[in-house]
Amino acid sequence: AGAPTSTCCRLLGVSRQGYYRYRKRPTSATELRLRWLTGLIREIHVASRGTYGYRRIHAELTIGMNIPCSSRLISVLMTRAGIGGLPGPARIKRLKGVATADDLVNRKFHRLALNELWVTDITEHPTREGKIYCAAVLDACSRKIIGWAIDSKQNSTLVVNALDMAIRARQPGTGGIVHADH
Repeated sequence: AGAPTSTCCRLLGVSRQGYYRYRKRPTSATELRLRWLTGLIREIHVASRGTYGYRRIHAELTIGMNIPCSSRLISVLMTRAGIGGLPGPARIKRLKGVATADDLVNRKFHRLALNELWVTDITEHPTREGKIYCAAVLDACSRKIIGWAIDSKQNSTLVVNALDMAIRARQPGTGGIVHADH
């Protein structure tokens, strides 16, 4: 910070000779390993396009590269280097007293016949006049939007209108699944 070395040593209770001996000593094996690990962490982080956090980088080092290290060490080194991953998936918050359906799809969205699985979602679009919401229904087999609705309010009417349009367009039989994130 521009203060004289002798003044800093006197204030910290360190001899000047000890300070200069400390500065001139060679880098320790531990410090070399930490620098090497930080370089590997940077490489893995760049290869993941900046998405991996300390848990995935730890897994990549220990399982993928067979380098023994602790996840805490990886977390500390990433913090020191200013590296961070993207937030993980949002945790499911179950509302007490509100019935929700189980996941009938189990992340298997590929279907061979029409109207077996419909996937729905709502997106928010900002405009100059305020936000608008668009609900869409997509057939997993054809990958086509078969129903949609747009409204300035995000409520059940928006979803019902989109599903109604899909039902009128396709007239599905029984046994189909309508999948949404909630």
